[in-house]
Amino acid sequence: MTLKLRSVGTSDRGLIRSGNQDALHAGAWLVAVADGMGGMAAGDLASRIAIDAIAPLDVETPEDALVAALQSGIELATARIRQAVAEDPERQGMGTTLTALLFSRTGSCLALAHIGDSRAYLFREGTLKQITRDDTFVQMLVDQGVISPEEAASHPRRAVVTQALQGEDVSPTYATMVPWAGDRWLLCSDGLSNVVRPDTLAEVLAETADQEQCARRLIDLALRAGGPDNVTVLIADIVEE
Repeated sequence: MTLKLRSVGTSDRGLIRSGNQDALHAGAWLVAVADGMGGMAAGDLASRIAIDAIAPLDVETPEDALVAALQSGIELATARIRQAVAEDPERQGMGTTLTALLFSRTGSCLALAHIGDSRAYLFREGTLKQITRDDTFVQMLVDQGVISPEEAASHPRRAVVTQALQGEDVSPTYATMVPWAGDRWLLCSDGLSNVVRPDTLAEVLAETADQEQCARRLIDLALRAGGPDNVTVLIADIVEE
């Protein structure tokens, strides 16, 4: 039995924003979502730089090289963003989140890289689990016991990130996991997770087998909730081949 990654991604500007600063990559070995920040042109540029920097990782990679590959991709994205800011000082402050999964060539392992407040969820055997931890001010307050997760959802500073790719040294989170046949991964920008409840996400992931339909349903739910931000959804299934 060999496990393979099958992925589909889609993005929508939303109902409020004038442009889309999100970017994504949905490949056979690599899936990733980036959410740009720092002004329209600069945010769009930062997310595209990040995705372009890690897209070449979408190749067969040995299990023991997964994390190192993601680290090198993030280092390249950081250097390119730094260069872009140096070329145009008006880009100062631009940055992007990045959440990525890299699947091993044998199907025995996958690695996660994460920085910012885009998210990776794992839907396994009927249960949805948020795998990433938001790099945000409100998550820090939750961790400190100052506010509850419910209060965080409506906190006025919930969009303030504490880490992003901005051309400076950062400390992304890296992890490795053993994939199971039947696993379904959801990677998304906060345009989805800020407005659609986890139980609703789980319901759609369980009920909608077709990946494209599933992604579209989740986008539609975000739009129905007001679509206040760009919304990007990537569905990645672990299948037997």
